[in-house]
Amino acid sequence: MNRRELLQMIMSATGYAMIGSPVLLTACASSAGYRSTAFSEDDQALLAGIAETIIPRTSTPGARDADVAPFMCKIVDDCYSDAQQAVFHEGLTAFREQCQVRFGLDFAELSDEQRTGLLIELDQAARGYPRSPGAPAHYMIMIKQLTLFAYFTSEIVQTQVLRLVPVPGRYDGCYPYQEGETAWAI
Repeated sequence: MNRRELLQMIMSATGYAMIGSPVLLTACASSAGYRSTAFSEDDQALLAGIAETIIPRTSTPGARDADVAPFMCKIVDDCYSDAQQAVFHEGLTAFREQCQVRFGLDFAELSDEQRTGLLIELDQAARGYPRSPGAPAHYMIMIKQLTLFAYFTSEIVQTQVLRLVPVPGRYDGCYPYQEGETAWAI
């Protein structure tokens, strides 16, 4: 699987073209230790909590293990347009308010069932969000896309979950597959 195939898979899963995809198709600098001026520590913790709810730790690493929040912030800061950034930040504010109104708690204080239920409801609302050409997508679509992209391109997933061949060999279109094998890394 290469980067373009991953982006196509994310677009299929979310129903939207990958936000900021033209820039993402070029090489990105490492986000390790990235400190955003636009995202507070609370914002990054919220993004990490949402991402971990989307991709929890099971027998494989979860989104927190892959440290997706700094990568997500870097992509929003460096690749999103001003309008997309505004929708993303306003969405985080609206998300916090919705948690307080519905549960009287912050997202981090919710039970796993409450977190999952809230994200499912927001995902359904995002799918019903009117799509107009040139207008930014719903913030939940952006969060889901960034979570998937950050997770599947992280080192921990590339090396511990997927099979990685850093320098690929020849193309073999008829490579034997055995039931239960893991997928190949990009």
